Amino acid sequence: MNKKITNNQLHSFHLVDPSPWPILTAFSAFLLTFGTAGYMHGYATSFIVKYSLALTTYIAACWWRDVLRESTFEGQHTSAVQAGLRLGMLLFITTEVMFFFAFFWAFFHSSFNADTGIGGTWPPFEVAIIGPWGLPFVNSLILVTSGAAVTAAHHFLINGNRQHTADFLALTISLAIGFLYYQSSEYRLLPFNISDSIYAACFYITTGFHGFHVFIGTCFLAVMLYRIEKEKNLTRAHHIGLESAILYWHFVDVVWLFLFIAIYWWGS
Repeated sequence: MNKKITNNQLHSFHLVDPSPWPILTAFSAFLLTFGTAGYMHGYATSFIVKYSLALTTYIAACWWRDVLRESTFEGQHTSAVQAGLRLGMLLFITTEVMFFFAFFWAFFHSSFNADTGIGGTWPPFEVAIIGPWGLPFVNSLILVTSGAAVTAAHHFLINGNRQHTADFLALTISLAIGFLYYQSSEYRLLPFNISDSIYAACFYITTGFHGFHVFIGTCFLAVMLYRIEKEKNLTRAHHIGLESAILYWHFVDVVWLFLFIAIYWWGS
């Protein structure tokens, strides 16, 4: 979708109108971080966490709604703007890679420098670990299949087959829900808690944040499915939202493969 350049704007870039969402997002994110840290240390109630999480979700939905309006109804997403959005998504994923890199660093640092307090072994001698070839392997197959399905959805959209695009997006979402179900089932079966050892802390925080990213990616893909089936405003030539969702989902896939190899297989 290309925007015609007028006499008042002699360039193809989008100058965003004043918006309340950036400052409100910063406030809600700070409140969420502050409330979560306080709750974990017994200085705050869970109400602050629930309220700030709901507020952050609502603000994010409003902000993304405005972005979709700028693209669909105002025609602001020119080719130059789309290039900037792709670059922004790649930079965002780069920060997410660094985010998980920190957790992998903590895991390997602790494993290569096993303290005598945990028996000098890795995993710690008192932790009954879960094997990699049960639920973790099933979840690996699910995520790899979902990655293939979302790639097929992109291929069908490029070729103008909207029905198959919607079908494969629905398949990807179903697989993602299945992954989250099996991940929660695994947590219920684990014989250790997050506070039991450094191994347990690294395990829960890495797999837990990955599961949260899977949930966010599922919501992302669900919005794209709604846009294809109901609003029909994603075309073969203009679908930057779906491209971003697919990039994010492949990031989730790749992180899980590293997580499975490092924590479930090598770490066991």
